Amino acid sequence: MSEPVKVLSAFGSIYGHRPEVALRIKGIPYELLLEDLPNNKSELLLTCNPVHKLVPVLIIVTRSICESLIIVEYIDEAFEGPPLLPADPYERATARFWAQFIDQKFARPFWMSICRADGDKKEEGEFFKEAKANLLLLEGQLKGKRFFGGDSIGLVDIAASGLARWLQAFEEFPVLHRWAKAYAGDERAKECLPNMDELVSKFTAVRKKLQAMAEVQK
Repeated sequence: MSEPVKVLSAFGSIYGHRPEVALRIKGIPYELLLEDLPNNKSELLLTCNPVHKLVPVLIIVTRSICESLIIVEYIDEAFEGPPLLPADPYERATARFWAQFIDQKFARPFWMSICRADGDKKEEGEFFKEAKANLLLLEGQLKGKRFFGGDSIGLVDIAASGLARWLQAFEEFPVLHRWAKAYAGDERAKECLPNMDELVSKFTAVRKKLQAMAEVQK
């Protein structure tokens, strides 16, 4: 496919990283367009994703695809290059299951916990207790393998990519710790992973702003 490819994303977006690394694995050049979220959404974003008005969005000429995991599967089907999903139907279904598991149990709840304005310690403690149990389940899927996809990065690794930076600090999960270092060390992933210091700084600032707004509203 020779049409120009664009990715609408935002700095630090774990969802925006997914189509980027998928395109890099496939060797597809693309133009990255960063949105100033949440308050200054471009007309292009509102036009290409009128339902959710969120990033990422994959744009190929006049066609747009939304939702990060759907985009990754589209890239796998539409472009030649290393496969991101297994060829076997059962293994493909299993990969999709674990990718959805990661989104449901980690991605959205994790960032909601970070950005909570009230800082409810009890609720946060319950979330992290459940998260540890789910991390053990993920470790079980990794044993004996370099990546969830085997010897190379696949759909589940890309779904879990938002954890890669953070899990490098969690040595109590040695299998995931090793995976996180391997993922973040992959040249294709490294090129589009946000700098950890900048990431922490951004989300610290977001949380402080939300807490300040919550205090004003009391």
